[in-house]
Amino acid sequence: MAKVKKNREKVIIMGAGPAGLGAALELSRKGIEAMAVEKDDVVGGISRTLKYKGYYFDEGGHAFFSKSDEVNKIWHALLGPGLVKVERLSRIYYQGKYFDFPLKPGNALFGMGFMGSMAILGSYVKSRIFPYKKEKTFEQWVCNRFGKRLYQIFFKTYTEKVWGIPCSQIGAEWARQRIGRHSLFSTIGHAFLGRTKSRTEDILTRDFRYPLLGPGMMYEAMKAEIERMGNSVLVDCEVISIDHNQSEILSVTVRNKTEKQKNFGGTKFISTIPISLLVQRMTPKPPPDVLEASRKLRYRGLLVVHLIIEKENLFPDNWLFIHSPEVKVARIQNYKNWSPQMVPDPTKTSLGLEYFCTENDDFWNQPEERLIAIAIEELKKLNIVDEHAILDALVFKIPHAYPVYYRGYREHLETVKRYVATLANLQTVGRGGMYQYNHMYHSILTGLMAARNILGSSFDIWQLDVNEEDY
Repeated sequence: MAKVKKNREKVIIMGAGPAGLGAALELSRKGIEAMAVEKDDVVGGISRTLKYKGYYFDEGGHAFFSKSDEVNKIWHALLGPGLVKVERLSRIYYQGKYFDFPLKPGNALFGMGFMGSMAILGSYVKSRIFPYKKEKTFEQWVCNRFGKRLYQIFFKTYTEKVWGIPCSQIGAEWARQRIGRHSLFSTIGHAFLGRTKSRTEDILTRDFRYPLLGPGMMYEAMKAEIERMGNSVLVDCEVISIDHNQSEILSVTVRNKTEKQKNFGGTKFISTIPISLLVQRMTPKPPPDVLEASRKLRYRGLLVVHLIIEKENLFPDNWLFIHSPEVKVARIQNYKNWSPQMVPDPTKTSLGLEYFCTENDDFWNQPEERLIAIAIEELKKLNIVDEHAILDALVFKIPHAYPVYYRGYREHLETVKRYVATLANLQTVGRGGMYQYNHMYHSILTGLMAARNILGSSFDIWQLDVNEEDY
């Protein structure tokens, strides 16, 4: 067993999701003393796996796919044959019809009908002749490239379900990041507008790797490897105070579910918790303008209604994207189609109905029984299954799942970043720590970079392309 060297460095890592565990793993391999503290009782962050009565539920759907040889080596070294190949299949549901994703011309034209397809093409031509002169919003950016009609069908409803605000209030930066490259929507134009096959389409039609028992299996393996090398990962330890002397962090105070508190000092600190919460929990408090800016950073929560169903097969997809506005559900996962081992009884099926909402809004605060009833009713509307086949259900919530790229957010983020940069021994990484809607492999890379900065490198983590390893 590798042993942690006794030296002057002691690194405290706030959060044990992909970024935090990536940093802890790298430091452990280099013999640096490190400790990760995690508020939940499991590791993995939003990439965790929920276990219930022998079923395994993936909170969000996490395909393991990366161009980074380094990340791939970590995954394969930790799980080996436990990381299996999965054929990717997903479709878009709109107005009672299923569309291939990525869209194929024949399927798309047949699904929309001749007149519908002509309307889309006409709208596209109009957008090329009379484009928006300034692209400040998601809506303007998409309409300029795909036309208003296609925007309304395949972009608007789903995007507004996810973010909870009109597309006219979402910055064009979001469109450039998530549509301009490898994204859910980036190949839609090919089906209707005759564009050449894109690199994105190649990526999205490939297989991917997936742990037999869900993504949490990977992060439990990372935790075990970190502990094997002599470092620690403490769960049920929520950071409630970050103590500093204006120029560097001195210690963090954590609290468990029994309200017991502990204080941990260190020489270097890495944070993966939402950057807004990070500054709000500092002692002494940051300047008023920094606190005000942090409160203006918004997050969307993920609420998943998990259902166990007495049906062997429901649909062949890994997940369905629900674009129809008559239901609130945005995406439906079929866990058996990710890995058969996630369902203990092959005659049963388990689904995850994903709802995007904001912590403490009306939907978030609905009683669990009501949320389950809504999910079952929506499955009936979608003609997937009726209530008689439902055997069991539970609800799971993640409050700070997605940073919102609303218009004007960057000004507030920059204010917070400038303040955090004044604390010389602190780095922020991962989705929460950087307020970036990235993917888990990007988060792991930011954790690795932060660890290497402690070892003597000088990476500017904020300059790592959020799309570089996109799926």
